Amino acid sequence: MSQVSDPRLLVLLGLRLKGFASSDAVTDVTGVDPGVVTAELERASAEELVMYRDGAQVSGFALTPAGRSRGEELLAAELDATGARSAVTGAYQRFLELNQVMLQLCTDWQVRQVDGEQVLNDHSDADYDAEVLARLVALDDEIGSVLATLGGVLTRYQPYRARFSSALEKLLDGQLDYFTKPIIASYHTVWFELHEDLLASLGIDRASEPAT
Repeated sequence: MSQVSDPRLLVLLGLRLKGFASSDAVTDVTGVDPGVVTAELERASAEELVMYRDGAQVSGFALTPAGRSRGEELLAAELDATGARSAVTGAYQRFLELNQVMLQLCTDWQVRQVDGEQVLNDHSDADYDAEVLARLVALDDEIGSVLATLGGVLTRYQPYRARFSSALEKLLDGQLDYFTKPIIASYHTVWFELHEDLLASLGIDRASEPAT
């Protein structure tokens, strides 16, 4: 049976995935009730696990070093308490294989070969873009199986399926920014967040991540 995560864990994880975010953004990425998110952020602020920055253009919360460490402790404890560590580790290994495919797809979407030279893809060649998108659809099926494994042990992984699907639908509908554009919930943004989620859960430093 899939286990439900503690709201505090989810809020700290949501901030880690976003880096800097409003309470609404944390709610969107975690699915936690807005009132609970606000309460957890206030509690974490009092404990100096998060800090609030009030900027001229953007305001929001970010983890402190102590908050990042506390989040990792909660994630590790969850895997051990639920017995999910083995499943998450196996899913991560499969993700690493698919990540190489995703990296190549992003490169192919952004640049292409014309007369033997690499140029920026201006998306004027519909056939070329269609071929790259077809490969992304195939990859989406494969990441779906990884998400099924993860969601089967921890409910916090279940929303990723809908987030990937939403980005892909927009992309196939002609909203090309939903492939790789940062800030918005593009396919690459959701992929990056899933990657960071797995790294945080397993206590792996991205810089020391093994190559596949």
